[in-house]
Amino acid sequence: MKRVGILLYVLGVAAVGYGFLILAAASGTKFFAIWFLIGAFFIWAGYMTKGNHWRAVPPVIRIALGVLVAAAVIVIAGGTACIMTHFHDRAPDGLDEIIVLGAQVRESGPSRVLRSRLNAATSYLKGNPETVCIVSGGQGPNEPCTEAKAMKDYLVEKGIAEDRILLEDRSTTTVENLEFSSRFLNRREDSVGIVTNNFHMFRSLKLAKKGGYRHCEGIAAGSTPLYLPNNILRECLGIVKEVVSGNF
Repeated sequence: MKRVGILLYVLGVAAVGYGFLILAAASGTKFFAIWFLIGAFFIWAGYMTKGNHWRAVPPVIRIALGVLVAAAVIVIAGGTACIMTHFHDRAPDGLDEIIVLGAQVRESGPSRVLRSRLNAATSYLKGNPETVCIVSGGQGPNEPCTEAKAMKDYLVEKGIAEDRILLEDRSTTTVENLEFSSRFLNRREDSVGIVTNNFHMFRSLKLAKKGGYRHCEGIAAGSTPLYLPNNILRECLGIVKEVVSGNF
């Protein structure tokens, strides 16, 4: 049991350290705090295991903790499996429109996550000169301008003609990205590519289909491996939220 306890301590310290890494990345959200909670749980579990203190815990509490841990494992494993089904999506040529979903914009311009989406969009647009691009994203409280404007500026710098880029600059969620962008297209008839990061693709496509997009395809942009555990965990919780909200 002592070895298990030490392993839990190590996992706890690693989770806290990863939380500080995500905090330093300045992602614009407070999601990094979940890693501190995970780390605290592992450290506490290590203390309980290494010192064999579990015997003092009432059986009903031990069972409840076991159920919660099992549920968390199932949610993360199931969510990750779903995410991986669209992790490498590539759309066919000749789509009518593509929608680039917004992400954080900094004073220096689009964040790394958003740049990867824009680079994927640029590649597709240059190979498909008839496809129209819709950039979708409003302005958050910590952003210098709307995400849509920053995305358009980036695409123009990459050589995409301004008249091919339509701005949807009011949305603050993925659901709103897709709903507000639909005024530029026909959801029932048009072939539409959804451009977002690989970890976000499964949820985005599910929301698009729920929102009436009949012919949608994924264009998966890459992601930074170092931040992927954080992104996948956040997406797993996002999937649960959409299920509970009835968006799937």
